[in-house]
Amino acid sequence: MNRREFLGTGAAIASGGLITAQPKLPPTKFQIACMTLPYARFPLIRALKGIQSAGYKYVAWGTSHKEESKEVPVVARDASPEKAKELAVRCRDMGLEPVLMFSGIYPEAKDGLEVLTQRLKQAGGAGVSQVLTFGHTKGGDRKFWIERFKALGPIAKDNNVLLVVKQHGGETGTGEACAEITREVNHPNVKVNYDAGNVLDYLNKDPIPDIKTCVDEVRSFCIKDHRNWPKSEDCGPGLGEIDHYKLLNPVAFTGLTMPLACENIFAPLLPRPDKPEDVDTLARRSREFLELVIAGLQK
Repeated sequence: MNRREFLGTGAAIASGGLITAQPKLPPTKFQIACMTLPYARFPLIRALKGIQSAGYKYVAWGTSHKEESKEVPVVARDASPEKAKELAVRCRDMGLEPVLMFSGIYPEAKDGLEVLTQRLKQAGGAGVSQVLTFGHTKGGDRKFWIERFKALGPIAKDNNVLLVVKQHGGETGTGEACAEITREVNHPNVKVNYDAGNVLDYLNKDPIPDIKTCVDEVRSFCIKDHRNWPKSEDCGPGLGEIDHYKLLNPVAFTGLTMPLACENIFAPLLPRPDKPEDVDTLARRSREFLELVIAGLQK
């Protein structure tokens, strides 16, 4: 027992407090992944090679990539589960385990139920553990979201997938708001993804108090930092104003497996790299930063 612990114990005894050992859950298994999204201006295969070379073991599928002269979706909305599985096999052959994929549609969209259903089936076929969705920045119909998520929960369960919803401004701009929805849905396969950068960016709200309101519902993170000074700008983790030690501390010991998908890895105030090799360097920096934070929190 060190001096600080001794003094704390003495104070508790002096005040009549009872000292009891608090049960501690096992460390969270954080899966540090890089999204293909930062490589969107380059072909998908170059993104995967860059992520692998930057030392990642996990990958999250972004939306689309520049293939020759046109934008091509990573996985088309109407693609078969077998098509998604082919991409997953390609990733695994490169030593990358896919852990999350974008749905590419708002829950309230006219064809939202059909597209999200197909996304869950794609993820199930590919063995991708989570499908990510989020609302319009102007907000959405909460009652309608709940109805849709209640319909999607059993489909997610049948495919052994989590449907996770993150903050994106408007009425679902905080983790607290997203968790209110998932708690009302009350299905183990519909949970929260936490995007601290979006909370600070869209609402100018401190994400550290916010995450404490929804920590029991959080099952993954979109890793994105943000700066309000010298200009409002998203950036890579550790380069903005968000304290990632405080951000990840509430979920450091949950006993869960939790993807941390790096969505933004770029440096503030500087232009986006023109060469994929420079994106590789930023991807490696983000991974190493997160590994240091996690090692410190879970030591």
